[in-house]
Amino acid sequence: MTEKTVALITGANKGLGFEIARQLGAKGLTVVLGARDLAKGEKAAETLRAQGLDAHSVKLDVDDPTDVAGLRNHFESTFGRLDVLVNNAGVAFWGEDDLDAFRRTIATNVLGVVAVTQALLPLLQASPAGRIVNQSSVLGSLTSLQASPEMFGSFVVPSYTTSKAALNGYTVALAHKTRGTSLKVNAAHPGWVRTDLGGEGAPLDVTQGAITAVRLATLPEDGPHGGFFHMEDALPW
Repeated sequence: MTEKTVALITGANKGLGFEIARQLGAKGLTVVLGARDLAKGEKAAETLRAQGLDAHSVKLDVDDPTDVAGLRNHFESTFGRLDVLVNNAGVAFWGEDDLDAFRRTIATNVLGVVAVTQALLPLLQASPAGRIVNQSSVLGSLTSLQASPEMFGSFVVPSYTTSKAALNGYTVALAHKTRGTSLKVNAAHPGWVRTDLGGEGAPLDVTQGAITAVRLATLPEDGPHGGFFHMEDALPW
């Protein structure tokens, strides 16, 4: 059991998720790295512990109902609480717009987020300062895509764009459902970041890409609820 703020970051054994965990740990939070491969998750947690951070790992494939079903009991029995959920795990099948690509993308980017959030919502609502951050993308901003289609070009892949637009819709709906409580629910656009998903040509490194999610995960009591942000700028849905 712990009195410290506890955060779960999904998809956190590498890349952006790992950096989000590192930055939250540096702020004094207990961080739990969700990873499909527990050995990789534990290795990542060991790296953070070597830096003096309070880091742990949990096996979590957001598409696996068994992994998701055990989450609430894991946090209750191990930490006695959960205060922050960063839904970072996601997939992108660039150039694949067939029905299977849609199914796999939406399964992870939308249904996986919903499943994990629903499983942990009672703990997050019990926290004095619960925070949910859904890692979205400006590619899911329908307003932005319509206003400046030339800006996004070939990056607009129907399966990915649809999944992030749906995730944005879920963020708005969940924020509406939890209005008037201490819980804050927001979506983050990390920017175009150099990761396995973003590629080597992206202009931002993971340190910069993690900033938005970390800010939303540690919002003060008077912080925003039900918004979509990049850094401190509000983005249109």
